[in-house]
Amino acid sequence: MIRHRRALPVAALVLAVLFAAVGCSSSGGKKATDGSAGGPAGNVANTPRVKIAMVTHQAPGDTFWDLVRKGAEAAAAKDNVELRYSNDPQAPKQANHVQTAIDTKVDGIALTLAKPDAMKGAVQKAIDGGIPVVAFNAGLDQWQEVGVQQYFGQDEAIAGEAAGKRLSEEGAKKTLCIIQEQGHVALEARCAGVKKGFSGETIILNVTGTDMPSVRSTISAKLQQDKSIDRILALGAPFALTAVQSAKDAGSSAKVATFDTNKALVSAIKSGTVEWAVDQQPYLQGYLAIDSLWLYLTNGNTIGGGQPVLTGPAFIDKKNIADIEKYANAGTR
Repeated sequence: MIRHRRALPVAALVLAVLFAAVGCSSSGGKKATDGSAGGPAGNVANTPRVKIAMVTHQAPGDTFWDLVRKGAEAAAAKDNVELRYSNDPQAPKQANHVQTAIDTKVDGIALTLAKPDAMKGAVQKAIDGGIPVVAFNAGLDQWQEVGVQQYFGQDEAIAGEAAGKRLSEEGAKKTLCIIQEQGHVALEARCAGVKKGFSGETIILNVTGTDMPSVRSTISAKLQQDKSIDRILALGAPFALTAVQSAKDAGSSAKVATFDTNKALVSAIKSGTVEWAVDQQPYLQGYLAIDSLWLYLTNGNTIGGGQPVLTGPAFIDKKNIADIEKYANAGTR
């Protein structure tokens, strides 16, 4: 486990979150049943039903967000929450989704802050309207400035630095760090952290993450241009798997590592096609974002004590892949 510079002040509370959630539809939640909040009667809270909107920067085909959404739906099912999920890779459209949530009078909003400046206005409108807002996944350094009350995710700078140090320990000399969305604060923090922790040379390559054939050809062209690149570090599982193909196309012997996982990526680590991954537990991010709003709305409690709640980072490699694989097969890692 990678050590963090920030403490997790509510670890006991986080670990006490109930994961034995019942199944739910894409809208999330079930009608309340008799029993105490989150109690044994179907594991569904008997607190008043609330509506929570989740707005992310998910791009089409990015399976990382399947895990986030599954965690959110599990929390919604347990907490008697009607979950309304929306997404768009373009920040102005994310802000529009937040405005729609306000207009439809949701009780709470969970969102990502990949491009926080574009989200400030919409977030402030929600807060002015008395709607609590929490952030997760992206925006660690900006969430308090934007005005949201809680944050769940990993410290991307620490994660990147740890990845860079690991690459150095493995003897890498030149690493290609691939950013799939230029201007995304979390992704840029990762590569900046890699550059800080890596003793060799770090080259940053921006690609268009919504066009995977272009991603494949762009990486391949860079590898053909620079034969001295011996590591490729992707910032998402789909891009790591594409980078493997790019290396083959270019006749490159560069090894591939990545941030974040999906089921196919776990299989790739098991087979040795991908060396390792930095995991931030996206299922947990989605779960905690919804569960924290439910706690606040129904009990007046907040998680974190004014500090971010870190869900990672940790390394997944051949040493622990057997333990992770069963959870990946269940759709929670």
